[in-house]
Amino acid sequence: MKKTMALVLSAVMMMGALAGCGSQSDTSSQAQSDGSKSTAVQTLSGSVGTDGSTSMAKVISALGESFTNANPDVTFTYNPTGSGSGITAVQEGRCDIGLSSRALKDSEKESGLTETPLAYDGIAVVVHPESKVEDLSLEQIAAIYTGEITNWKEVGGDDAEIVLIGREAGSGTRDGFESITGTKDACKYRQELTATGDVITTVSQNPGAIGYASLSAVKDTIKVLKVAGVAPSEATVQDGSYAVQRPFMLITKTDAKLEAAPQAFFDYITSSEVKDIISNAGVVAAN
Repeated sequence: MKKTMALVLSAVMMMGALAGCGSQSDTSSQAQSDGSKSTAVQTLSGSVGTDGSTSMAKVISALGESFTNANPDVTFTYNPTGSGSGITAVQEGRCDIGLSSRALKDSEKESGLTETPLAYDGIAVVVHPESKVEDLSLEQIAAIYTGEITNWKEVGGDDAEIVLIGREAGSGTRDGFESITGTKDACKYRQELTATGDVITTVSQNPGAIGYASLSAVKDTIKVLKVAGVAPSEATVQDGSYAVQRPFMLITKTDAKLEAAPQAFFDYITSSEVKDIISNAGVVAAN
């Protein structure tokens, strides 16, 4: 009897020992799991500084807001200085990510900069809302901006002088427009303005004016022309049928590693996760 009890007691003790080992293993796994979870939800902090294209204001602001909502300890800033200034800001280390509404020039790439497409934007050709003109070809647009066509009656409009409105030198919108229309350094501007909003306001107040602006910034205070029969829209930019379009680029230093917060922001805005945010901003996601 004593021998039987001893065997039972020994078996119980062995089961207890095994249970204890199993419990210790589960606790360890849980600790590791908790540790992994802790790492995964670790609060991101710091700052993300962006600088550049005014045309990218709507999309980059929407992305910044979405990112900081998910990461409230991160400070996001956007400095709307124009594409050229944004590229320079990256080179000089004054921001984390530059914003350019044109591709980098070979000289800029050779200086140590890298471009990453964020989205594609249509450049709308805009006129006063009472203009009779509905559609222009690329050739007509080029002839207007180089001064070959100077009166609206030559393209189906009223007998009135055409007033050329454009962006300032260094603007990504201007660079994109002139590159696409083949008018680089040949445009006869009456006014060269420093922001997309200023172009829209000026055209809306002058019956003879024509200008160009980012499609995402267009308002109902002006009239958007078709180009070669195609109206600018997300669909026509995406399928390439609308001719006047340009890229929205993220500019970073080629050999410099971003800090944790800027890198997390960069990864987020170049992922497919933000496609709807980019689309709602009026441009077409590149990824």
